[in-house]
Amino acid sequence: MPKRIKATPDGWKISDPATDREVTPDSWAGQGTLRLACDSEPEERFLSAQTIVIEFPAFTDGRALSLAVLLRKQFGYKGHLRATGATHEDIVHYIIRCGFDQIDVPPGRDPDLYLALLEPYTAHYQGSVHDPEPSFKRTLRGINA
Repeated sequence: MPKRIKATPDGWKISDPATDREVTPDSWAGQGTLRLACDSEPEERFLSAQTIVIEFPAFTDGRALSLAVLLRKQFGYKGHLRATGATHEDIVHYIIRCGFDQIDVPPGRDPDLYLALLEPYTAHYQGSVHDPEPSFKRTLRGINA
C-alpha cells in the first residue's frame, strides 16, 4: 500500500493514505477534496476545499510547486495541500517549502528516506511560504538564520 508523509503538531510522520474521494474542478461542489492538475489556474472558489491535491506529472516539472505557492501566498489558502504523482525524495524539501503539508510517496519509494532528507535543513537563505523573510533580514533583526 502506498504511504503518505504529512505534517503533524509533532513534526513530519509517515501514515497510510486515507481513501478520500478527490474531485476535479468541473464536478466539485465546494466541499471536500479537490484535485488539480499542475497547470490549473487558481480560483477563489477553491479556498473552501478542505484539501487540495496537486498532481506532479514528472520529477522535472515544477508547475505544481508554483501552483502551491500561488494558492498559499496570493490566495491565502489555509487548508491542506497534498503533493501526489511523481514526488521524489530529491525535491521533498522544496515541496514543503512551497506550502505542501502532505506528500504521497509513490510505490517503490521509501517514505523513511523522504523524512530523513528533511532533517539536515534547519535554516534557509531564501524566504518561503512558511517563513517569507530571507536570512539577511532575520540576521539584521538579531535572529539566527
